[in-house]
This record gives sequence, structure tokens and C-alpha cells, in this order.
Amino acid sequence: MNNQLIDTLIQIIRSLSKEERNLLEEKLFFDTSEPSTRDLMKIAEQSGSFSFLEDEPDIYTLEDGEPI
Repeated sequence: MNNQLIDTLIQIIRSLSKEERNLLEEKLFFDTSEPSTRDLMKIAEQSGSFSFLEDEPDIYTLEDGEPI
């Protein structure tokens, strides 16, 4: 076992910013073969795919339907 390598890696990880640690964690522990929810939201927002909804009338209110 390479204890020196492990100690060096821990030191490097501890020196990372919160954002960098989050990115490292995401890459290590999550399947990144598909885009993340955050990436999908960014794509949808920037693409304008849902821009047509801006012109839709507000047909529902809080008073509609039955309480759940």
C-alpha cells in the first residue's frame, strides 16, 4: 500500500475549494454518462425551447381544484 500517495491525495483534496470538492465528488460517485439535472436545466434555459410558455395565459390559480 502506498501510504505516501494516500496522504498526498488527502492533502490535495483538503486544499480544494467547496466548488472543486463538489465537482470531484460528482465525478467520483455519480454516473456522469448522462447530463446532470443542472446541465439539463441550463440547456433548456439557454436554448429557448420553452420560450413559447411566456406567452401562455395563466389559466390556473391557487383556488382551482381541491386541496391535497
